[in-house]
Amino acid sequence: MNIAVSACLLGEKIRFDGGHKHERFVTDELGKFARFIPFCPEHIAFGTPRPSIRLLKDESTVYVRSNKDQSDLTARLHQTSEQELSKISKEPLCGIIFKSKSPSCGMGSAKIYLENGLCEGKDDGVFAAMCRERYPLLPMEEEGRLQDAWLRENFIMQLFAFDAYEQFKATNPTIGDLVRFHTVNKFMLQSKDELLYRELGNIVANRDNLVSDIVFSMYELGYKTAISRKSSIKKTRNVLEHLAGFFKNELTKEEKKILHTHISDFADKIVPLIVPVSTISLYAEKYHTAYLLDQTFLNPYPKTLALRSHIDAGK
Repeated sequence: MNIAVSACLLGEKIRFDGGHKHERFVTDELGKFARFIPFCPEHIAFGTPRPSIRLLKDESTVYVRSNKDQSDLTARLHQTSEQELSKISKEPLCGIIFKSKSPSCGMGSAKIYLENGLCEGKDDGVFAAMCRERYPLLPMEEEGRLQDAWLRENFIMQLFAFDAYEQFKATNPTIGDLVRFHTVNKFMLQSKDELLYRELGNIVANRDNLVSDIVFSMYELGYKTAISRKSSIKKTRNVLEHLAGFFKNELTKEEKKILHTHISDFADKIVPLIVPVSTISLYAEKYHTAYLLDQTFLNPYPKTLALRSHIDAGK
């Protein structure tokens, strides 16, 4: 899959001070499964090294100012941001990773200053705002927030779920194929948003006999919206209990006790999610429960990323 990434996070020395902010998880772990398209509108606009800049709010308008001589750099940064947006738009993107706190690339973390020098608050940087407007459903995150195990796990799940739909769409699927796609993603969607999961089921059922193009359009919007939601311990526990119900006639008394203990311990943040998920996968293999073995929820991304191995990956 293709992911656009702030170039400094890939190790390129293009920060204002000539340095970089190499993010090893992105390059060393996620990089095994993705191709990166680097961007940096500030480097193109002002070169490297360069004076630092800030976002300045005057009434309802936000300007870009140089911290060196207070010159107005708004037009130039907007121009190069448009250039970079045009560049990455030529690629079939599955996500974007921004540099946090950057006046161009911060995603909700760029400081906004007033004329008196005080910080009014935080907002999107110039380029990040353009990307959000152009791609409202595309997975996006900034590297600072990816230090949070819960946000990282949710973002990576969203990335792979988004890519899965793009690959599915490229096969020119039928309504029958859509039914199968929805079936294997059932519990992953339920762990994100119960209401949207049910709405997607109604769309797939197509009781109003809508033409297929409309059905696929409605499903794509609902699916990509659902995967953008954050999972929670409560929602995930609900899904785990549903999965456990598939074995109610097969498990021994001892096996049931083990499984429900693992689920309870996960909910109490005693063990990470990988523990009950591995137990369910083991029982699904033992009792040949093919329906569960096909579920994306059990393997939403490559297991080598090990994102479910951290207790803090759930909230």
